[in-house]
Amino acid sequence: MKTKLAAVMLASAVVFAGCGSNNNGADQAKEASTNTEQSASKVENWDEITGQYRDFALDQTDKLVAETDKFVQAVKSGDVETAKSLYAPTRMYYERIEPIAEALGDLDPNIDARENDVEEKDWRGFHRIEQSLWVNNTTAGAEDYASQLLDDTKTLRALIETVEVEPSLLVTGAVELLNEVSSSKVTGEEERYSHTDLYDFAANVEGARKIYELLKAELNKQDAELEGQIGTSFDNLEQALATYKSGDGYVSYTDLKEEDTKKLSQLLDALAEPLSQMGTILGA
Repeated sequence: MKTKLAAVMLASAVVFAGCGSNNNGADQAKEASTNTEQSASKVENWDEITGQYRDFALDQTDKLVAETDKFVQAVKSGDVETAKSLYAPTRMYYERIEPIAEALGDLDPNIDARENDVEEKDWRGFHRIEQSLWVNNTTAGAEDYASQLLDDTKTLRALIETVEVEPSLLVTGAVELLNEVSSSKVTGEEERYSHTDLYDFAANVEGARKIYELLKAELNKQDAELEGQIGTSFDNLEQALATYKSGDGYVSYTDLKEEDTKKLSQLLDALAEPLSQMGTILGA
């Protein structure tokens, strides 16, 4: 039986301490959600669009399972350096599709909970292993968590195979991904041991952009100016993020200065506001 994903419009404001905030974000998100519910869908090919997003999510989880398997094998073999090198790139597959994962019960905390997000006895997943690798510099004691992590990613893949993606998941999911960036990635709170936050940052933005790209043609029909504003804001943010590339990855979060995080936060703000309007414009 298919599971329908119910998504709730999250606040559109991207907040960064010391860099300003939008106090009207929650009210705007609530108003947008209400207007969306009251309007008839303005998009005739939602089935095609949601199907394409589901295919994207399946592709990402296929790769997540494959790369997590490599990561787990490194952990189980005691190869700390290989496990460290695989950790952040592997997580990117999960971060791109985080909204759909968060809608599937306990899978998100099982895979992605940070220390103190859940009770100690329930803490497992990527960040539990991250702590072992970077704080303790060992894989000893992390083997069982690694096995659980692989099982959880396989469960995620199986559940995504069966879900029916609602249009509301797309329009709210794009905003949610930016909220994820602002709440923990741009502040350096997500990867508190490895400081690989920029990998997560980039993946969240890529996931949001994928949703925008799927909706771009329909959005352009309804509001070409808004569509162009969103596209330009994505370009500006991704160009700024690219300056922190290092090889195939990104520099450590600890390399960023205050002006760097301030600039990234401002670019997030510039994208979040127009992006939050998509649902109302499209009647999702």
